[in-house]
Amino acid sequence: MELFSALCLIFLYCMMIFFLLKLFSKIRTQSCYIVAYECYKAPDDMKLDTETCGELIFRNRNLGIEQYKFLLQAMVKAGIGEETYGPRNVIVGTEESPNLTDTLSEIDDIVFGTLDNLFAKTGVSPSEIDVLVVTISMVTSAPSIPARVINRYKMRGDIKVFNLSGMGCSASVIAVDLVNHIFQTYKNSYAVVVSSESLSPNWYRGKERSMMLPNILFRLGGCSLLLTNKSSLKHRAILKLNHSVRTHVGSNDEAYGSCTRIEDEQGNCGFFLTKNLPKAAAKAVAMNLRVLVPKMLPLRELVRYSMVTYWRNKSKTSTPEASLNLKSGIEHFCIHPGGRAVIDGMGRSLGLNEYDLEPTRMALHRFGNTSAAGLWYVLSYMEAKKRLKKGDRILMISLGAGFKCNNCVWEVMNNMDDANVWEDCIGRYPVKCTANTSFLEKYSWINESSN
Repeated sequence: MELFSALCLIFLYCMMIFFLLKLFSKIRTQSCYIVAYECYKAPDDMKLDTETCGELIFRNRNLGIEQYKFLLQAMVKAGIGEETYGPRNVIVGTEESPNLTDTLSEIDDIVFGTLDNLFAKTGVSPSEIDVLVVTISMVTSAPSIPARVINRYKMRGDIKVFNLSGMGCSASVIAVDLVNHIFQTYKNSYAVVVSSESLSPNWYRGKERSMMLPNILFRLGGCSLLLTNKSSLKHRAILKLNHSVRTHVGSNDEAYGSCTRIEDEQGNCGFFLTKNLPKAAAKAVAMNLRVLVPKMLPLRELVRYSMVTYWRNKSKTSTPEASLNLKSGIEHFCIHPGGRAVIDGMGRSLGLNEYDLEPTRMALHRFGNTSAAGLWYVLSYMEAKKRLKKGDRILMISLGAGFKCNNCVWEVMNNMDDANVWEDCIGRYPVKCTANTSFLEKYSWINESSN
């Protein structure tokens, strides 16, 4: 009896220490909030409709009938509509000789346009910003892009500046994770994250099929985020970062080479996508979720999954493998709109239905693959559709060259229904994304010519 009492006392002491440590950890951890975000929408004269896309394709004199047929089939199946935006130098026909002026002009329009709106919306002065992170993967300049931002807005001399390049479509989540770590050291701070991509000097002009696809998928876009760890601004925040996990499988040669920027035999630069890309993505996502799932799902779901798996293995039955119900801990899924095949594959592997995938499909249809900014166009669709309610949790899933998977979980702090880039068209959505019949009808002669 005395032994039992002693064991109970030890157990109580252990529980008390555990809860005290947990409470101390919460006190020490600085929360990461998003106060506001802005997505870029280009002017109408930069839209890539059927007619404009056709002109761009036929302008490439390196292509023959087989390449035309391939591009037609890819455009029809891509899930992209006729209101996406392209770089101005490509539309006017000067993409064969891109210059630094075109490149910086494109970046300035996106970066300064979103930041102007962000500062105006929040009432936060640029001089109050403590941390600046810019993620534009495929361009470098001297001075750097962050330096251009600092000069434009006359930011403070002690601002902490980070310029992330080569991070690809996953860059904005990486930037958020970086800010979150900085917030653990610097209290009561503001941070700005700017994410975009440089298309002007990177439009592929060759005839390699695996390098032509990015021209179909990638479109002009960008976003700016205002983050803070000030507890006094908790009531103004729209999102709180609950979890963030980063996974890199670049040590595997196949994964590393699955998505690379190279030159073809004629010296044309572009992205080379290999058949190993889906395999690399699946491996990175699986590794990432093994770490993230225990953090974001309730204990009851983890116990259920463990028990079902244990019983299946013990009984050695031929029943299907147990699957985790991600919806037991997540209400919304914000998947990178990298392409129709990527969205379909992620939906199957995560057990998502069409309602869950709708925001990602519609973001791809309306804005295309806007690289690191794509997740925020998906989020803004959810907001425009008034899906996001206080207390909801959002899983952001991003993939990037290298190869990497970076995911995070947000908690909605206030009902989100502000006007955004979807304001003028949200009433038309969702639309069916089975096939782009406009391209099929206008350029059906290409298929006929190859027969």
